[in-house]
Amino acid sequence: MTPTAKAKTRISPNGNSTATSSETLKDDLVARLREDRGELLREWVRAMAADDGLWTGATTPEQELDSGTIYDACVDCLDTGSYQAAEEYAERMAQRAVLGVMHYERILSGVLTLRDVYWHSLSRHYLTDPDRLAGALKAFEPVTNKILLIVAMAFNSERERVVRQQQESIQELSTPVLQVRDRLLILPIIGLIDSDRALQLTEQLLGAIREFRARVVVMDVTGVAAVDSKVANHLIQTVDAARLLGTTVVVTGISASIAQTIVTIGIDLSRIQTVGDLQGGLELADRILGYQTIMGEPVASQIVPATAV
Repeated sequence: MTPTAKAKTRISPNGNSTATSSETLKDDLVARLREDRGELLREWVRAMAADDGLWTGATTPEQELDSGTIYDACVDCLDTGSYQAAEEYAERMAQRAVLGVMHYERILSGVLTLRDVYWHSLSRHYLTDPDRLAGALKAFEPVTNKILLIVAMAFNSERERVVRQQQESIQELSTPVLQVRDRLLILPIIGLIDSDRALQLTEQLLGAIREFRARVVVMDVTGVAAVDSKVANHLIQTVDAARLLGTTVVVTGISASIAQTIVTIGIDLSRIQTVGDLQGGLELADRILGYQTIMGEPVASQIVPATAV
C-alpha cells in the first residue's frame, strides 16, 4: 500500500495487509505498471517476436514507438477511466492497416500479448497475496477487454469507410456523362441499377445538363439487363426533370425485359423518346439539334448545321 493511502486495511489469511478500497488498489496497480514500464515493454517485445513471427528480426524504431504508445494508453485508461488515448491509437492503426502498412491480425495479437504480459506481471507481484491479485485482475480485466473492443471496432469502421468510398468512386465511373459535341451529351449506363445508383445517376445528369447547357441527352441502356418497377419509374422521372431544364432525353438500347417492365407499371410512353440502338439515338439527337450528315469521299462523315445546307 502506498504511504498516502487512506483506505482501511484488513489482514489476509497469509498475514499480509490488504486494502479494502478498490480505488487504492487501482492506484497501486497503475504505479506498479508505470514503475515496471521498461522491463514489461522488453518482455512484450520478446513475446511478440516469439509469437509465430509477429515481429521478425530486430524491432524497428517505429515498432518500439508503437509499443510504448499502446502500453502508456492502456495504463492511462486504467488510471483515468477515459479511453480517448486508446481510441486515437486504434484509429491510427486502423488507417495504416487498411492502407496495407500494418496487418490487423498482428495489431490485435499484439494487444492480446500485452494483456498477457500485464497479467503475468501482476501474478508475480501479488504472488503472496491472492486477495490483492484477484482485486488487481478484476480492476484490470474490463479495461483490457474494452481496449480490445475499441481496436476491433476501429478496424471495422475504417474498412466500412474505405468500402463506401470505393463504391462511390466505382458508381461515378460507371455512369459517366460525356459531351459528344456542343449541346449534346451521352449517358451510357452499364450494370445493375438500384435505387441509390438511380438517384446518383439523376444528380450527375442534371448537373451535367446545367454545366454544358445541353439540349439533348442520349441515355443508352444497352448494358442494363433489367430494372425493377421502382427504378424504371425513377428513370422516367429523370427524363421529366431533364425536360424541365429544357433538355430532350433520347433513350436507346431498351431490352425486352425493361420494355416489359415499363409497360407493366403503366408509364405514359409519350413522355419519352426511344430508339433501338445508340447509333439511331445519335442520329435523332442530330436532327433535334438541326444538324445534317453530309457524306464525302474519302473523308469520314461530317456534321454541319442544317441551316448551312
